[in-house]
Amino acid sequence: MLKESQNRMFQEVGPGTPMGNLMRHYWHPVAAVAELDGNPTKPIRLMGENLVLYKDLSGGYGLVDRHCPHRRADMSYGFVEKCGLRCNYHGWLFDEKGACIEQPFEEMIDPDGNFKGKVNIKAYPVEAKAGMLWAYMGSEPAPLIPNWEPFTWKNGFSQVVFSDIPCNWFQCQENSIDPVHFEWMHANWSTRLGNAEGPYAPTHQKIKFEEFEHGFIYKRVREDTDEENPLWTVGRVCLWPNALFTGGHFEWRVPVDDENTLSVSWFFSRVPHDREPFVQERIPYWTSPIKDPETGRWISSHIINQDIIAWVGQGVQADRTQEHLGRSDEGIIMIRKRYVDDMKRIDNGEEPKGIYRDKKANGCIDLPIIGKEQFINGHTREEIDNFPRDYNPSTPNRFLFHAGQPEEVRKQYEAATGVKMMDKGIVE
Repeated sequence: MLKESQNRMFQEVGPGTPMGNLMRHYWHPVAAVAELDGNPTKPIRLMGENLVLYKDLSGGYGLVDRHCPHRRADMSYGFVEKCGLRCNYHGWLFDEKGACIEQPFEEMIDPDGNFKGKVNIKAYPVEAKAGMLWAYMGSEPAPLIPNWEPFTWKNGFSQVVFSDIPCNWFQCQENSIDPVHFEWMHANWSTRLGNAEGPYAPTHQKIKFEEFEHGFIYKRVREDTDEENPLWTVGRVCLWPNALFTGGHFEWRVPVDDENTLSVSWFFSRVPHDREPFVQERIPYWTSPIKDPETGRWISSHIINQDIIAWVGQGVQADRTQEHLGRSDEGIIMIRKRYVDDMKRIDNGEEPKGIYRDKKANGCIDLPIIGKEQFINGHTREEIDNFPRDYNPSTPNRFLFHAGQPEEVRKQYEAATGVKMMDKGIVE
């Protein structure tokens, strides 16, 4: 069990809080690149701050305070210029660094004055990578956005999926280092959701957790495997500080505030050899529904939707003063300790875990990946169709992770891969 003060420490992400200070040392994916093609401004909330994301007419990105420092007008209704975002109320123009570069009336009435030089708007850096827009809210100089190896893979169809989760980010991230829940929440529960009483999935016999440079690895031996299986020799990654990586996809749990989380998932599907070379010009994005509008119940048909049920089921903010951790929770204990240690490092003027500044080393960051060869070298259509589930948790003809994949994205996938998609998730 945790003390109430410890529980709050893990959950609070606003400016000046210990966890908020820690999370501001990292870049976070907050939107899709393609999202600003139609509408160049988007209001967002990130770590308790109300902001506006934009793309200006020169193709540059910015992230500024939701309210103009003049008379507090809503900047999400502003309009972009060749450089920066202009307030629609009185025309004050701000660049991506927050400097006020135009004040039309003030400059006309007092051309020799420099009132604009005395005004700034809160602004944060934004960069594009892997079809996503990333924001950094910490002190300068900013580190590099990690260039994870999957971002460099060729001949693949990628997509970005968002979900708005009404609970604290920390209970979402703790799910990233909980291997035993796969047996029950995804395998056995799916069996029961499919109106069958069995057979149940092979039971976990042994689990192990290891810290490494980029986070933590969890390993497991199930009843149907042994220590020669990649689930034990390679494992899966709890990626620091707020993500899960399983080989073909990433899941980030981005703190919106203390009571809400933006789930951001990036998926890669290698196209069959007969579709190579394949170059994806635009990475599609979509938002997955999490609640059935007819019943008001959480959607349970897909893998991440099932995870969401576990997260929101703990309440808006999980009360860890009432928990009873068991042997399967060793990983939970390990990452909590690491967060605390990193907060102490920041207090001592040191950098926390997972900060990347070496451009050469950041060119392609290797991660443990089960079945890496299928992503790098590719396979024939027949080989892809026959992959064991341990190696390829998705299947080429079904998107198992999020409910509600739009028909447009499905058609793009089918055109890229030549594979006809099925309509259902993991529960028929």
